Amino acid sequence: MTPQKTDCIPEQFKFEQVKSCPVVVNFKAETVTSDAGLTLIAELDRKRGITSRLARCFKDYRNMNRVDHSVKSLIGQRIYGLIMGYEDLNDHEELRHDPMFALALGKIVGKKKELPVLAGKSTLNRIEHCPENVSSRADSRYHRIEHNAEAIETLLVEIFLESYSSPPRQITIDLDVTDDLVHGHQEEVLFNPYYHGYCYAPLCFYFSIFRFICLLFIFKDSDNT
Repeated sequence: MTPQKTDCIPEQFKFEQVKSCPVVVNFKAETVTSDAGLTLIAELDRKRGITSRLARCFKDYRNMNRVDHSVKSLIGQRIYGLIMGYEDLNDHEELRHDPMFALALGKIVGKKKELPVLAGKSTLNRIEHCPENVSSRADSRYHRIEHNAEAIETLLVEIFLESYSSPPRQITIDLDVTDDLVHGHQEEVLFNPYYHGYCYAPLCFYFSIFRFICLLFIFKDSDNT
């Protein structure tokens, strides 16, 4: 977001006259945004329908007569924020007033000073986090939106396959190691030359287990045949 004006910023700059035309620069713009590139992201999303398709993986038990922000709008706001580098939900206390985010989400921005207000951090948190003890979203007071995990996983695979003219015959999974440096002789410790030290490598560890299980199934199928 554009920083607020302080006393150290001059009201106006005056430059030397050029071809009898005065050049004046001031800081009186009422609405300024630093996220204009979001319009391209929103246009791409509208063509691919990613957020709209993802919204269909959720079920909304809220009273529609009292809803200001649809599931599609909440998902789009959160994803657009992540794309623009706003990872924290607290950032949306300011972003909810940003006209560029309102335009990206299809909100009507008129000439009046009252711009549409998007969802705040608390509303976004209800769709992003739900306690495990809430078994029925329809009966919950606060968390009334549930997601279909299998549908989301299927959608991610579909979007990946759609990026190819034909489904790939082979997929290479490249996992970057996450280092957790240790200072001692703990078990399952590996030396990582990139980080120049001994550390835990959970991704490598779990991927090794995954490969081992796959090999077991391969050998089992070969024995049956």
